[in-house]
Amino acid sequence: MSATTVHSVTTVPSVTMSPTTPTTLIPAPPHHPRPRGGDDAWTELIEAVRESGQYTTRSEAERVTRIVLSALGGHVIGDERVDLARALPEEAARVVAAQIPVTRRLTAAEFVESVAARIEGATPATARWDVSSVLSVLPDLVGDDLVTRVLAQLPPGYALLFGRADLCPTA
Repeated sequence: MSATTVHSVTTVPSVTMSPTTPTTLIPAPPHHPRPRGGDDAWTELIEAVRESGQYTTRSEAERVTRIVLSALGGHVIGDERVDLARALPEEAARVVAAQIPVTRRLTAAEFVESVAARIEGATPATARWDVSSVLSVLPDLVGDDLVTRVLAQLPPGYALLFGRADLCPTA
């Protein structure tokens, strides 16, 4: 006994658009970098920070990365926080997501000082180097669009820490 498959075809009437016919464009979904998981992605991040900051050891770069991402994690909220965690390697995402959102936004200088307080023997100058060494590798990792959205949440002055020109005067 053989079975017969019947395919039905539906025709759609054609529509002719004139130059005056209004059209509605549906925006493309926002670009979300692919999540980067596993130990390899974490190692790549640490190596990028090690090179950026010219750290002599991987462990020093990892320590600084954890401290800076931990400090940043409290300042990024909402969709940007979720998207940042998705775009980062799993270990980095855990560091960011584990932070409780701050109640008061720090200026960029205060942010650097808060990082200096977390690093034994750090000065504001060395902490600024550490912060920039970590944050300046993020655009290549998570995408410029997401970094732009994160910067929009932060007070003026943070762009320089991410390796971008800061065209807005700081308060």
